[in-house]
Amino acid sequence: MSGDPVKPRGSDAVSARAEDDGALPQAKTSTADDVAAFVAKARALSPHAPGAKGRLIFALDATMSRQPTWDMACALQADMFREAASLGSLDIRLVYYRGFNECRATGWISDSSKLATLMSKIDCRGGDTQIGRVLTDARREAVASGVRAVVFVGDAMEEKVDALCAKAGELGMLKVPVFLFQEGHDAIAEQAFREIARLTGGAWCRFDPGAAAQLRELLRAAAAYAAGGRDALLKLAKTASGAAQLIGQMK
Repeated sequence: MSGDPVKPRGSDAVSARAEDDGALPQAKTSTADDVAAFVAKARALSPHAPGAKGRLIFALDATMSRQPTWDMACALQADMFREAASLGSLDIRLVYYRGFNECRATGWISDSSKLATLMSKIDCRGGDTQIGRVLTDARREAVASGVRAVVFVGDAMEEKVDALCAKAGELGMLKVPVFLFQEGHDAIAEQAFREIARLTGGAWCRFDPGAAAQLRELLRAAAAYAAGGRDALLKLAKTASGAAQLIGQMK
């Protein structure tokens, strides 16, 4: 699959198809057997097995207010690969949303320069948040190919928090922690981000606007977890504040 961002087809959660009136689709009630089969399939594809290649979904809010942080993330993403390289290997899938109902994802990328090139071609555009689509994409990828962690960087939340929590709960069942790095002090976003982190066994951390050093430490910590699991994060936490922040919250 090409690394170029694409609009996934069909019912993919990150497609650009608008949802009518924001209403959630009707879903049949899952039986105990359905849930058991779902979890069993995900565990069979678990990236946590010894020797498995780490997979990290790197999700970014690319709405208009995010341009400075997008540029900063472009410069810092190579640090994630460098941290992971010292522990094993890492594939990253970039997911971003912007504009009117536009949410896109790349394939799995193992080359930091390729990811940087792709990110440099993307500009930020005004629009509402689409965190629900990010979480749904993460769930699908976790079942299809295994995902060790999700990183989300953003400053706002404009969706139904209960719907987001339901999606987060599914990721929690799959043992896929979401690390949410919030820029700024929006109280509504903080409440939602903290709850998503709790439900997934992940962590929420705030960084100051334009604080590259803070974001760098948080991204390095997330990469360490994705590449080497909890043990790698514990080791990094001895010398890095970002890792200590994450491990202090994780279940």
